[in-house]
Amino acid sequence: AEETLADGRRALTEFFGGSDPNRLVFSYNVTDALNLLISSVLKPGDHAITTCLEHNSVLRPMYMHRERGVEVDFVPFDSRGFVDPEDIACCIRPNTKLVVMNHGSNVIGTIQPVAEVGRICRERGVLFAIDAAQTAGLVEIDVETMNIDVVCFTGHKSLFGPTGTGGMYVGEHVDVWPCRSGGTGVKSALRSQVEEYPWRMEFGTLNTMGIAGLLAAQKWIAKRGGVQAIFEHEMEHARRLRDGIAGIEGVRLYCDDMSHDHLPVFVFNIDGLPAGQVGELLDVEHDVITRTGLHCAPRVHEGIGTAEADGTVRFSPGVFTTDEDVERAIAAVADVAEYAQ
Repeated sequence: AEETLADGRRALTEFFGGSDPNRLVFSYNVTDALNLLISSVLKPGDHAITTCLEHNSVLRPMYMHRERGVEVDFVPFDSRGFVDPEDIACCIRPNTKLVVMNHGSNVIGTIQPVAEVGRICRERGVLFAIDAAQTAGLVEIDVETMNIDVVCFTGHKSLFGPTGTGGMYVGEHVDVWPCRSGGTGVKSALRSQVEEYPWRMEFGTLNTMGIAGLLAAQKWIAKRGGVQAIFEHEMEHARRLRDGIAGIEGVRLYCDDMSHDHLPVFVFNIDGLPAGQVGELLDVEHDVITRTGLHCAPRVHEGIGTAEADGTVRFSPGVFTTDEDVERAIAAVADVAEYAQ
């Protein structure tokens, strides 16, 4: 079991461009990792910066800490779905302790300029963390070249691991004292949490079986040709699907320019029907599965004007999507759009 954990740390450290496997800390998902990081870093009187692209895994901890005396700025995104690094730079204050941002939006799919934001934070001495829930395993991440201090990830999305797995890679230059404490299996006589990594940020028995699955998935990704090969496969299908429904009367797309810096994810609505009904019709009548609503990211929908309409319909082609799946999905949207007229 211990060898499995060690092998998992080594594989994921290499995956994220890190140098010390002991700084690869396991948790139960990206939400758990983000909560641990945010609560460990921020104290009353501190200032934090995040964006309006965030998932509730960042938004809700920020709201909670704002009620406890932390000042928080939420930087908006532009009409194309991107955050301007200079807007983040303008928000940095002397008491800014943390900048945390979504690497890739789970709603509109835009990939943010994290390397530039990281450079600004590094120059200002501010801790910079990314939520890589949507990008880890799909987009190349190098913590060194991208100036990332902490990358938080989940195992069950594009890393193809089981649910209940995730964690963070903490840069060697980063000093985070945890807000939790508990059993580690080492130095049991200490009355405080062990200072050494990874035990400094791990508490209690880990999900060893889940981590074994995550390690197996790393090997599977390599057999598929690696991250770039998987990304190209998924983007090919996403572009064909987007192009196929773009010309259908009544279909409204949002931030869907897939020419660069975009994940194989996009959202749409059909005039005359709420998103939930569109999703239900696609599911029940055509066996096409989508995700509808606010996607746990309400500020994104406020930004694109879909919050009051109860969100959008999301397509997210994956590595197992086929050409036939894409054609069937396009036909299904066309049928629902015709029904709406």
